Amino acid sequence: MSLFWLYKKTMTYGTPVIRRVIHRRIKSGKEDPDRIGERYGCPSLDRPAGSLMWVHVASVGEAQSMLQMVELFLTQNPHAHVLVTTITRTAASLLQGRLPHRAFHQYLPVDRPQWVRSFLDHWQPDIVLWAESELWPFMVSELGKRRIPTALLNARMSPKSFANWTRAKSMAGKILSAFTVILTQTEQDKEYYSALGGRSVVVTDNIKYCASPLPCDQQELETLLYAIGSRPVWVYASTHKGEEELALETHLKLSEDFPDLLTIVAPRHPERSPAIESFYEEHGVTAQLRSKNQPLQSNTQIYLVDRLGELGLFYRAAPIACIGRSFSDDGGGGHNPLEAALLGAAVLHGPNVQNLQEIFDQMDQASAALPLSHKSDLATRLQNLFRNPSDLADLQHRGYGFAVGKSHILDRVIEELEPVFMLAHLPVLTNNKG
Repeated sequence: MSLFWLYKKTMTYGTPVIRRVIHRRIKSGKEDPDRIGERYGCPSLDRPAGSLMWVHVASVGEAQSMLQMVELFLTQNPHAHVLVTTITRTAASLLQGRLPHRAFHQYLPVDRPQWVRSFLDHWQPDIVLWAESELWPFMVSELGKRRIPTALLNARMSPKSFANWTRAKSMAGKILSAFTVILTQTEQDKEYYSALGGRSVVVTDNIKYCASPLPCDQQELETLLYAIGSRPVWVYASTHKGEEELALETHLKLSEDFPDLLTIVAPRHPERSPAIESFYEEHGVTAQLRSKNQPLQSNTQIYLVDRLGELGLFYRAAPIACIGRSFSDDGGGGHNPLEAALLGAAVLHGPNVQNLQEIFDQMDQASAALPLSHKSDLATRLQNLFRNPSDLADLQHRGYGFAVGKSHILDRVIEELEPVFMLAHLPVLTNNKG
């Protein structure tokens, strides 16, 4: 009796449990109640005629990184469409405003055989680009069974995950063999995927290097810069629990030397913002919510960005960015520092960046980012940068140069995807921007 067989039976007959879990996720705001049918394999849109590329992304970071590939495909295939799926509402919200014409979003169905088959029967994708290391066994194996050309992008695997999959090697092989090619982030990842049965495994680095600069409204930027004026300003981006408190502590310390300091805090999960605002007000700090759509006030000390998809604006407005989830209470992991660097913001980060360790390590080694060992270092480093404009300019310049210097990785990814597009009888991608 194989593990895959047990998994399939569990997902088939465990529907009542699955529905209860989904219901709890709806109540906690993690699922979209208006589109919950999509999670049950009932698409809410018709399939457009013509070729269809399906792109699945795990998070906001992968979503942003894959947009350039989506745009290239649509430009070179004027009658084709792109289906983009996510699981999280956060990634879905970001994509809704950024997907180009002929691209649309749906939620990935839960990995129950009947729902997966319903999803694939409806969409019938010609090619699949899977940019998530979470491999849903039945969905991926069904793609292989239907012989749909499929690529796994940005593949990574921790030593712990490799050890777990080694104990289920037969199941791992069944899943990984469904991929036409597997593009990994590191050599270690390549070794892991190859050992578990992956074929055509190639190292292409992290696709986050492929992302275009985050967008922003130019008029809003000019308005914000005018309101900020000559005030010293920094942004704490994509914060998690524990980091809003650090932002407050840092702000209070710096205010002794910079009384007109503006601290911008952008929580990763904006729904937490009202509680964060109350916390700041309780500590005697004037906070302003971005969602109130009022001009930035001169007496605002902390500007709380409680809307998604606006980091492009604040990375341009603030000369310094501390990257969230590098000091958080949940053990951290980090978020994408390249987005800030690409827009000219100097990058600071805490020690817990294991989810993007390679990127942070390379930036640190190139002096393109400033690593901080302790929470208390944040105020000290910010103070030094505010007092030494030339040091700040150097850090900004090195960060930008590093981010731009990695843009060739998109060409490498496109090159390795050639056999997948050929099997799908689609024109291979070319990067005309390169």
